[in-house]
Amino acid sequence: MPELLNARVEACYVQAEAFFQRAFTRPEISLRLRGQKAGVAHLDENLLRFNLRLYQENRDDFLTQTVAHEVAHMIARQLYGARIQPHGAHWQAIMGEVYALPAQRCHSYAISRRPSTRYVYHCQCANQNFAFSAQRHRLASKGRHYLCRRCRGPLVFSGQQRVE
Repeated sequence: MPELLNARVEACYVQAEAFFQRAFTRPEISLRLRGQKAGVAHLDENLLRFNLRLYQENRDDFLTQTVAHEVAHMIARQLYGARIQPHGAHWQAIMGEVYALPAQRCHSYAISRRPSTRYVYHCQCANQNFAFSAQRHRLASKGRHYLCRRCRGPLVFSGQQRVE
Protein backbone atom coordinates (compact mmCIF):
# COMPACT_ATOMS: atom_id res chain seq x y z
CA MET A 1 0.00 0.00 0.00
CA PRO A 2 1.39 3.43 -0.85
CA GLU A 3 2.83 4.88 2.34
CA LEU A 4 1.71 8.44 1.57
CA LEU A 5 -1.93 7.39 1.32
CA ASN A 6 -1.76 5.45 4.58
CA ALA A 7 -0.04 8.38 6.30
CA ARG A 8 -2.69 10.81 5.01
CA VAL A 9 -5.51 8.63 6.37
CA GLU A 10 -3.78 8.59 9.76
CA ALA A 11 -3.20 12.37 9.63
CA CYS A 12 -6.91 12.93 8.96
CA TYR A 13 -7.81 10.83 11.98
CA VAL A 14 -5.30 12.64 14.20
CA GLN A 15 -6.70 15.98 13.04
CA ALA A 16 -10.29 14.87 13.80
CA GLU A 17 -9.26 13.53 17.21
CA ALA A 18 -7.66 16.86 18.10
CA PHE A 19 -10.76 18.76 16.92
CA PHE A 20 -13.35 16.57 18.67
CA GLN A 21 -11.16 15.68 21.68
CA ARG A 22 -11.89 11.97 21.39
CA ALA A 23 -10.46 8.84 19.81
CA PHE A 24 -11.80 7.25 16.64
CA THR A 25 -11.54 3.64 15.48
CA ARG A 26 -9.24 3.28 12.50
CA PRO A 27 -10.57 1.51 9.40
CA GLU A 28 -9.04 -1.17 7.24
CA ILE A 29 -7.69 0.35 4.01
CA SER A 30 -7.91 -1.30 0.58
CA LEU A 31 -6.66 -0.21 -2.83
CA ARG A 32 -8.91 -2.62 -4.71
CA LEU A 33 -11.45 -0.13 -6.03
CA ARG A 34 -11.83 0.15 -9.79
CA GLY A 35 -13.98 2.13 -12.14
CA GLN A 36 -15.04 5.74 -11.80
CA LYS A 37 -15.09 6.11 -8.02
CA ALA A 38 -11.99 7.52 -6.36
CA GLY A 39 -12.89 6.24 -2.92
CA VAL A 40 -15.66 4.54 -0.98
CA ALA A 41 -16.29 4.39 2.76
CA HIS A 42 -17.91 1.10 3.75
CA LEU A 43 -19.28 2.26 7.07
CA ASP A 44 -20.68 -1.03 8.36
CA GLU A 45 -17.42 -2.87 7.64
CA ASN A 46 -15.16 -0.02 8.86
CA LEU A 47 -13.37 -0.19 5.51
CA LEU A 48 -11.99 2.52 3.22
CA ARG A 49 -11.47 1.52 -0.41
CA PHE A 50 -9.44 3.68 -2.78
CA ASN A 51 -8.87 3.54 -6.53
CA LEU A 52 -5.12 2.99 -6.97
CA ARG A 53 -5.09 4.13 -10.61
CA LEU A 54 -6.86 7.42 -9.83
CA TYR A 55 -4.54 7.89 -6.85
CA GLN A 56 -1.46 7.45 -9.03
CA GLU A 57 -2.79 9.80 -11.73
CA ASN A 58 -3.99 12.55 -9.33
CA ARG A 59 -1.82 12.07 -6.28
CA ASP A 60 -1.75 15.55 -4.73
CA ASP A 61 -5.47 16.28 -4.97
CA PHE A 62 -6.32 12.69 -4.11
CA LEU A 63 -4.30 12.85 -0.88
CA THR A 64 -5.74 16.22 0.06
CA GLN A 65 -9.38 15.97 -0.98
CA THR A 66 -10.38 12.35 -1.63
CA VAL A 67 -8.81 10.84 1.46
CA ALA A 68 -10.30 13.54 3.72
CA HIS A 69 -13.68 13.07 1.99
CA GLU A 70 -13.77 9.35 2.80
CA VAL A 71 -12.37 9.72 6.32
CA ALA A 72 -15.02 12.39 7.00
CA HIS A 73 -17.68 9.76 6.24
CA MET A 74 -16.13 7.44 8.82
CA ILE A 75 -15.83 10.20 11.44
CA ALA A 76 -19.43 11.36 10.86
CA ARG A 77 -20.67 7.79 11.32
CA GLN A 78 -18.81 7.35 14.59
CA LEU A 79 -20.00 10.73 15.90
CA TYR A 80 -23.60 10.86 14.73
CA GLY A 81 -24.66 7.28 13.96
CA ALA A 82 -26.02 5.44 10.94
CA ARG A 83 -29.07 7.58 10.18
CA ILE A 84 -27.31 10.68 8.86
CA GLN A 85 -27.24 11.67 5.20
CA PRO A 86 -23.99 10.62 3.46
CA HIS A 87 -23.20 14.14 2.20
CA GLY A 88 -25.44 15.98 4.63
CA ALA A 89 -24.78 18.72 7.17
CA HIS A 90 -22.69 16.56 9.53
CA TRP A 91 -20.32 15.41 6.81
CA GLN A 92 -20.14 18.92 5.33
CA ALA A 93 -19.27 20.38 8.74
CA ILE A 94 -16.43 17.89 9.19
CA MET A 95 -15.04 18.72 5.75
CA GLY A 96 -15.21 22.47 6.38
CA GLU A 97 -14.47 22.82 10.08
CA VAL A 98 -12.06 19.95 10.71
CA TYR A 99 -10.22 19.72 7.38
CA ALA A 100 -10.84 23.25 6.00
CA LEU A 101 -11.69 21.70 2.62
CA PRO A 102 -14.64 22.21 0.28
CA ALA A 103 -17.40 19.65 0.78
CA GLN A 104 -17.39 18.36 -2.79
CA ARG A 105 -19.54 15.31 -3.43
CA CYS A 106 -17.70 14.14 -6.53
CA HIS A 107 -14.20 14.30 -7.91
CA SER A 108 -13.33 15.77 -11.30
CA TYR A 109 -10.50 13.39 -12.24
CA ALA A 110 -10.17 12.42 -15.88
CA ILE A 111 -11.36 8.86 -16.32
CA SER A 112 -10.30 6.77 -19.27
CA ARG A 113 -12.45 3.80 -20.12
CA ARG A 114 -10.76 0.46 -20.37
CA PRO A 115 -11.19 -1.28 -23.71
CA SER A 116 -13.94 -3.88 -23.59
CA THR A 117 -14.58 -6.90 -25.77
CA ARG A 118 -17.93 -7.08 -27.53
CA TYR A 119 -19.35 -10.28 -28.96
CA VAL A 120 -21.22 -9.93 -32.25
CA TYR A 121 -24.62 -11.63 -32.50
CA HIS A 122 -27.06 -11.58 -35.41
CA CYS A 123 -30.59 -12.74 -36.13
CA GLN A 124 -32.27 -14.60 -39.00
CA CYS A 125 -33.44 -11.40 -40.65
CA ALA A 126 -29.78 -10.32 -40.70
CA ASN A 127 -30.92 -6.73 -40.58
CA GLN A 128 -28.36 -5.74 -38.01
CA ASN A 129 -25.66 -6.99 -35.68
CA PHE A 130 -25.92 -6.87 -31.90
CA ALA A 131 -22.86 -6.24 -29.72
CA PHE A 132 -23.10 -8.24 -26.50
CA SER A 133 -21.06 -7.47 -23.41
CA ALA A 134 -18.94 -10.25 -21.89
CA GLN A 135 -21.59 -10.79 -19.22
CA ARG A 136 -24.47 -11.07 -21.70
CA HIS A 137 -22.38 -13.34 -23.96
CA ARG A 138 -21.65 -15.59 -20.96
CA LEU A 139 -25.36 -15.79 -20.13
CA ALA A 140 -26.22 -16.61 -23.75
CA SER A 141 -23.59 -19.36 -23.83
CA LYS A 142 -25.18 -20.83 -20.69
CA GLY A 143 -28.57 -21.07 -22.38
CA ARG A 144 -30.28 -17.69 -21.92
CA HIS A 145 -32.19 -16.74 -25.08
CA TYR A 146 -32.19 -13.28 -26.62
CA LEU A 147 -34.54 -12.28 -29.43
CA CYS A 148 -34.40 -9.75 -32.25
CA ARG A 149 -36.92 -7.01 -31.67
CA ARG A 150 -37.78 -6.81 -35.36
CA CYS A 151 -38.21 -10.45 -36.44
CA ARG A 152 -38.48 -12.01 -32.96
CA GLY A 153 -35.96 -14.66 -34.08
CA PRO A 154 -33.19 -15.84 -31.78
CA LEU A 155 -29.91 -13.94 -31.69
CA VAL A 156 -27.00 -16.22 -32.57
CA PHE A 157 -23.30 -15.69 -31.88
CA SER A 158 -21.46 -15.01 -35.14
CA GLY A 159 -18.08 -16.08 -33.79
CA GLN A 160 -16.79 -12.51 -34.15
CA GLN A 161 -15.44 -10.28 -31.43
CA ARG A 162 -14.41 -6.65 -31.43
CA VAL A 163 -12.69 -4.37 -28.95
CA GLU A 164 -14.29 -1.03 -28.21
